Amino acid sequence: MIQKLISTVKPMGVKVGICGQGPSDYPEFAEFLVKEGIDTISVTPDSVLKTLKTISKFEKGYNW
Repeated sequence: MIQKLISTVKPMGVKVGICGQGPSDYPEFAEFLVKEGIDTISVTPDSVLKTLKTISKFEKGYNW
């Protein structure tokens, strides 16, 4: 459902963000969101660095 939402509204110029515990607890979910083109991810303060490192590693290996 999230992939469908992102792929439907992004071509219309709509920004997409997510807030919740999921990207904080599950790095693979954060990677999925970035891959799908999400604009913003809100994470809990105690997981900001961990999530940023995960996304950075993913983006370095991802061929945009």
